[in-house]
Amino acid sequence: MSEGEAALAMGVHNAAADRGWRFALPLVASAVAAVLAIHATTVESIVAIWWRSETFAHGFLIAPIVLVLIWQRRRMLAGLTPRPDWLGVLVLVGAGAVWLVGYAGEVLVVKQLALVASIWGVVISVVGRDVARAMTFPLAFLVLAVPMGEVLIPPLMEWTADFTVVALQLSGIPVFREGLFFSIPSGDWSIVEGCSGVRYLIASFTVGVLFANLSYRLTRKRLLFVALSVVVPIIANGLRAYLIVMIAHLSGNQLAHGIDHFIYGWVFFGVVMLLLFWVGSFWRDSDPKPEVAAPAASVPVAPHARLAAYAAIAVATVAAWPVYAAHLDEESIASSQSALNLVAPAGTGGWVIDPGALTDWRPHFDPPSASLFQVYRKGSDTVALYLGYYRSQRRGAQLVSSGNVMVIQKHPVWSDVGEGHVEAAIGQAVLEARQTLLRSPQQRLLIWDWYRIGDRDIVSPYVAKWALALDKLASRGDAGAAIILATPYDDQAQPPVRVLRDFVSAMRAPINGALSRAEAEILAKGQ
Repeated sequence: MSEGEAALAMGVHNAAADRGWRFALPLVASAVAAVLAIHATTVESIVAIWWRSETFAHGFLIAPIVLVLIWQRRRMLAGLTPRPDWLGVLVLVGAGAVWLVGYAGEVLVVKQLALVASIWGVVISVVGRDVARAMTFPLAFLVLAVPMGEVLIPPLMEWTADFTVVALQLSGIPVFREGLFFSIPSGDWSIVEGCSGVRYLIASFTVGVLFANLSYRLTRKRLLFVALSVVVPIIANGLRAYLIVMIAHLSGNQLAHGIDHFIYGWVFFGVVMLLLFWVGSFWRDSDPKPEVAAPAASVPVAPHARLAAYAAIAVATVAAWPVYAAHLDEESIASSQSALNLVAPAGTGGWVIDPGALTDWRPHFDPPSASLFQVYRKGSDTVALYLGYYRSQRRGAQLVSSGNVMVIQKHPVWSDVGEGHVEAAIGQAVLEARQTLLRSPQQRLLIWDWYRIGDRDIVSPYVAKWALALDKLASRGDAGAAIILATPYDDQAQPPVRVLRDFVSAMRAPINGALSRAEAEILAKGQ
């Protein structure tokens, strides 16, 4: 080490000592550790997803990268004086409120994001906003540790199917498409979750954000590269899917199947990403000189007692929300002891209960507190009604969950060939529902479904989650139901919407009455 470097290091060391870092640094580290311990269940949920999902396995690298990024800023940070800040406590209050809503609605990603915000709040509370500002990017980068992005899978699957079909048609290959399934003369193909490209997109975005921060100084350059790291993998995934189908088609289905399918995909994606970062390196800015904050003699060092007091307040603020959440759970635990009887509503408007089976299909939902599957008939029309009633919801037994679907991917019998929304005029009212088209080798089904929470019919799962959370926070419980209707059809061009509309017009009130009676039965038992 040269004399100049030694002098600089000594100056940084003295600055750190003079400004209270010897006490503040272990204090803020301890406070962050306490937050992670308080929210151990949320931390565990994050790590569990990293472990089981290749899409989010990069999460294991986020914390080490953040620590390295902070270490790179050590000289600048050493020149700042850690000072407690009430703004951090406000951040913690807001983060705690968000966490509580996520807890009440059992929305993992909300709780996980609130945990990251709590870490920000602790840092600001103990060492102040100036220090937090100097660590803006490392703290913001922590957000990428949260495993999120699966909501993009359906639209990305649709985009990939659109791109592939259009590209095949432009190549002169005839294509018959039904939903995410399409057929060409050499074989049948389908776009499944693994084809959505969300894994490529998340990986590209994470690396792109880091690369942009380390390589560019101008905000517009950073934003442009991050935008490219989003757009390029989406387009590349469409090309990947098209090329895989073309390779299989041209090779007589000898190539691009099985393990080849994945190898070609990852190799192609890797080449595209290497080209993206190679091109981006041409506009890389020169590294700036090391940042060393000028001595701030006018800023007094905060007393140790004040630093410790703010750290204690911060940790207590974080701990208050799980304590209140446990209080909210007391009623749910008590109500879960009560058995629930869900009776099929009597037929009306010409619809009568039919003992026939109609179909072997069943929705893939978390186990409800009570459920029924009943077939109704009116002349030649038949409709199957499924009711799934949920109360005292918890992980693995939720009304609204990403795993609650009409049919799972790669089901051995049933396939989802189309989804959308429908609005049906029911007297003076309008019913909104999700519409799904299913097929099997023996049967096709038209399905409508929606949620019933309290006296509200809700289509959006996000609105339903919010409604359930608000009901629980208001001590109204977390009861809700899934209402699903299914009717068979033969004509692909004209699914029998009329049949379901007629059934809802006649049976909507009896269905709601059956759910209300189930809730009243619980309340009558003293819950």
